[in-house]
Order: sequence, then C-alpha cells, then structure tokens
Amino acid sequence: MSPILKAGTAERVSLSPARLEGLLRLLERWTNEGTIPAAALCVARNGTVVAERGFGRFAPLAGGGSEACSTQADTIFLIASLTKPIVASAAALLIERGQLLLDDPVSSLIPEFSGEDRQKVRLYHLLTHTSGLPDMLPENVELRRRHAPLSEFVRGSCTTPLLFAPGTNCRYQSMGIALLGEIIARVSGMPLGEFLRREFFIPLGMADSALGLGGLPRERIARVSLPESEEQNDWNWNRTYWRELGAPWGGMHSTVGDYAIFLQMLLNGGAYGGRQILSRMTVETMLTDHLAMMPAIPERVKLEQAWGLGWRLNRPRGTFHCAELASPRTFGHAGATGTTAWADPETGLLCVLFTNQPQAERMLKLASNAVAGAVAE
Repeated sequence: MSPILKAGTAERVSLSPARLEGLLRLLERWTNEGTIPAAALCVARNGTVVAERGFGRFAPLAGGGSEACSTQADTIFLIASLTKPIVASAAALLIERGQLLLDDPVSSLIPEFSGEDRQKVRLYHLLTHTSGLPDMLPENVELRRRHAPLSEFVRGSCTTPLLFAPGTNCRYQSMGIALLGEIIARVSGMPLGEFLRREFFIPLGMADSALGLGGLPRERIARVSLPESEEQNDWNWNRTYWRELGAPWGGMHSTVGDYAIFLQMLLNGGAYGGRQILSRMTVETMLTDHLAMMPAIPERVKLEQAWGLGWRLNRPRGTFHCAELASPRTFGHAGATGTTAWADPETGLLCVLFTNQPQAERMLKLASNAVAGAVAE
C-alpha cells in the first residue's frame, strides 16, 4: 500500500523533534521580525506529517477583507513557478496515455510555431528548458500592462527569436511552459486549468489548489509582499488580472498541504489514496536527469544544473532553494513569490515552504537545510 499523508510524531519516522522545533522557532523569529510577513510549512516523512502550520500574518487578496489575518496551514499562496512541474506532469500524463510523444515536434502540435530553428524544437525541449525560448517575452511588461489574454503570450512565444539552437544549451524558459500549456489544452480538448482540476486536484483531494483563482476563498489567499512602487501598477502579482490569468508558468494557487500530497504521490511511484495517478515508469522518467543524455549540451552546463521533465534535480546540492543536505536524487522547484517544495526519494522526506516574500532564497535554503538535518536515521 502506498502511504497517504497522516499526522504523526517525528520520533515515529526517525526525525529529531528538537531540530524540527528549532526550525519552527526560526520561522517564528523571521515572521515576528517582519523579514518574512507570512509563511506556511509542511514537513513529512514516509507519509507521516510531522509539522504543518502557519507563521506570521498576511493581508488577504482584494475582496477577502481588509484586516490582516493569522497565517494558518491552510492559507493559500500564489506559488509562482512551482506551477511549472505540475503542468509538466500533466504533459507526462498525456504521454503515458499515448496522446503525445516526447519527440513530437512542437510545430506539429502548434502549427503557428514555425520558421528559423523552430521545426527542431521537440516536446522534451520544452520540458527540460533546452528549447532556446526565452524566459519572458521582450514585450512581457507591455502585455501585462494592457491585460493581454494568455493567447497573446502563446502567440508571442511562437514568433520570438530563439536564443540558441534547440538541445544545445539549457536556459530557464517560462515561455516554453506557456507553449506546453497550450499543447495540453489542444490535445486534451479542455482548458489547462480544467485538465489539472480533473486529473490531479480532484483525484488527489487537493481542494485548495487551482490554476488561476478558480473560485478559491479570497479571505484565505495571501497577498504577495511587494514594494510600494510595484503595488501601484494594475498588473502585479496581487491584481485580479494576474491572479485570474492562470499562467502555466506561474499562476497556480495552493496550500502547503495540497502540494505535499502531490509530492507524496510522486514518492509513491504515482499512486495515492488507492489511485494510480501517474504510472511508475512515468514518474521514473520524469525524475531522471535528461540533460545528461543530451550530447550537444556542454559538460559545464550539465555540471551546473540537472533537469528531469519539469522537475529540477538537486545537482549541485542546494539547487532551487532546496536543502544542501538532501540527496542528489531530490526533486522539486521554487517560485519567485518566495516558495519552495522538494522531496527526497533516498529518505522519504518532503518539505513544502510557502512565503509571500519574494527574494527569500537564502531563508528558504536555510529552512530546507534544517528540515534535512532533522533526519536521525
């Protein structure tokens, strides 16, 4: 039987209660000092949740009330780029169903994606950040300023110049995930957010997760902490436009408990709660270093980063604000709004830490090390 997440004691799963308590005190100090306004944490090992709680206070999203609220374990955060591996997992699901191939040319799935070297871009290039597409479009700010729909970001991704020949380098590319979301929608015949809801969120019981707002209760959704200068524009992370856009590269909302379920499902080889969400071989393929198998990528690049299909691997250690003390097999991702999530197949340990403080990289990594350092055996 694959484990489902249930509350238990740290001793039961050989984690140090004293070290976990030290982590909780650290998060309390950061939020009391205002270094991080709000944070929520979930730590589990072998299916046993040993810590799940909130810290600090958050201002709810517009329309959710004007009073600051105490952060709870079920506070909902905009998780930014932690969206990407969920979308990649949706593509992997279509692959295992025989509806897509990793080697499919993107131009065969999106005919508008044509010209230059675009005919050489394959689906696996989008999943491994090796397509040559940019992270953001040159006109990104202008598109957001005029509240452009997702279709315009997709259209721009079809024509923007590639930064390098596909498969010859690795550079983080949100626009590759924009195209991936469009492919999933076209192949599945439904909007990406609905596909994620039907195939992942409902079966896994992730009731507080959605791409976009998805009807989630605004009073439980934390605003991102932004400088006053950024708060003035009407397209920032806290504005209704961005929250409802449902960007495949960064528009998902979730709680630490919900995201922990998804990680546990992967640790279980794709199974959770009596359901096989993804096949075991699909999960194994997703968590394999694909850069290592691309001959045209320079060895220097392969030493600097390791990518599965949508999931970042912990090589070198401490990548994506993950624990430097976690194993190289650890997989996960991070988000620019101040979020990180990772799971270590070697130890069965998972950690999800959401904050509403951008540029919190060092604190996320410090906390991740404290989690990994609690493993007693």
